[in-house]
Amino acid sequence: MQIDYNHMPHAEESLPDVLMRIVTELHDVAYLIERIEPQLLAGEGAATDKMMVIQGIDLAVQKTRGLAEFIDTITAAIPDTWLVDISTAVNLVKLADMKRALASGMLRHGHSQPLTKASGDFEAF
Repeated sequence: MQIDYNHMPHAEESLPDVLMRIVTELHDVAYLIERIEPQLLAGEGAATDKMMVIQGIDLAVQKTRGLAEFIDTITAAIPDTWLVDISTAVNLVKLADMKRALASGMLRHGHSQPLTKASGDFEAF
């Protein structure tokens, strides 16, 4: 018999609380993308190719932050009494840290990769 340790109980949560956890994750994604830009500027390669990649990264950061702000703003108008069951959605998330952050019911403070990590540090996955 196998036990599914990732199974989340069916519990309804306030929709605004869930959306604010998504906002936090989107801001974290933008932060992680932004940290790539200086590494690209320091590397070797054709200037026009690098510039196109950097412009793409900048657009990804702006879009991610735009989505976060959009969700944050509309969340303010949603009553706390609106409830949703997020168990199925959370079970579809593959990254364990993100799964915990979205399912926890508590907003995460800080980023998934803090500034204290030295450039060049990595985690093998």
